[in-house]
Amino acid sequence: MIGIIGAMGVEIKRLSAAIEGKKTVTISGIEYHSGRLCGKEVVTAACGIGKVAAAVCAQTMILKFKPELIINTGVAGSLSPELGVGDIAIAEFSVQHDMDTSPIGDPVGFISGINLVKIPSSERVTRLLEQSIRMLGGVKSLKGTVASGDQFINCFDRKKFIVETFGAVACDMECASIAQVCYINGMDFGAVRAISDSADDDSHVDYARFLETAAENASEAVKRFLELH
Repeated sequence: MIGIIGAMGVEIKRLSAAIEGKKTVTISGIEYHSGRLCGKEVVTAACGIGKVAAAVCAQTMILKFKPELIINTGVAGSLSPELGVGDIAIAEFSVQHDMDTSPIGDPVGFISGINLVKIPSSERVTRLLEQSIRMLGGVKSLKGTVASGDQFINCFDRKKFIVETFGAVACDMECASIAQVCYINGMDFGAVRAISDSADDDSHVDYARFLETAAENASEAVKRFLELH
């Protein structure tokens, strides 16, 4: 079984709607839909916005459904001039840009317990995600670090900080949290995040305009991944 998590319904609805033989169970207010999609056993969920919601969903999915891997799909803000609206960022690494214990001597972003700043995605899953996006045709992708935090980035100064501190190519609010849960459970993880905005002073305007298109691109990439896996 393959687990697929998006934050909002719009990020996961196309995938959940296409599941054959769908069964739905609600745990802690989150709906998990299981069945077959593109010939594979899957479970999908819209976890809710933010790192805590994402972690609750991922850990519950692992314990209840025992997937072999988890894919995070959805939208993100661009931190790279190479990624425009509709393009896709592939998480080679994930960081939590709002994690900061530097006053006691840790690097910014250091996660105690796993003792990492950058959480690596599965190389195998990342490679298949790259192939999946190439199958779409006309959709550009960039592999790199995705930075997550409990903030909608709408400020050039914060964007600049994240880029300079972590070298990230995109930002969101869930990816690194799900990556951390997978890491501590020894589970393969991968993420595709389609660009909805530029994480700048106008990001709230672009986000509203391009959310649906970006979410659809990410969902199509996940479908191609299922076909290849």
